[in-house]
Amino acid sequence: CAPPDAVVWPQAVGQVQELAALCYRCRVPMVPFGTGTGLEGGVNAVQGGVCFDLSRMDAITELSLEDFSVAVEPGVTRKALNSHLRGTGLWFLVGTVGVG
Repeated sequence: CAPPDAVVWPQAVGQVQELAALCYRCRVPMVPFGTGTGLEGGVNAVQGGVCFDLSRMDAITELSLEDFSVAVEPGVTRKALNSHLRGTGLWFLVGTVGVG
């Protein structure tokens, strides 16, 4: 496990875009970090770089009960999402969907 060279806490998409453009221009690796669940793999800055801690981007931006879809920012936790969904009859469960 290697720590990043720096950590940033953007709070809006525009800030992420500006920081990503700066990293790209300077050829600095970007290491995204969402909520720390580890479901998608670990965060490791093997070549240094800047960690984009996205935990402060935690808005639920859209909910459509008709088609069972929700748009969230990367810092939204399952617990927060399920609290938001409480009373709708829906909930978010982590699992795999397969065709058999």
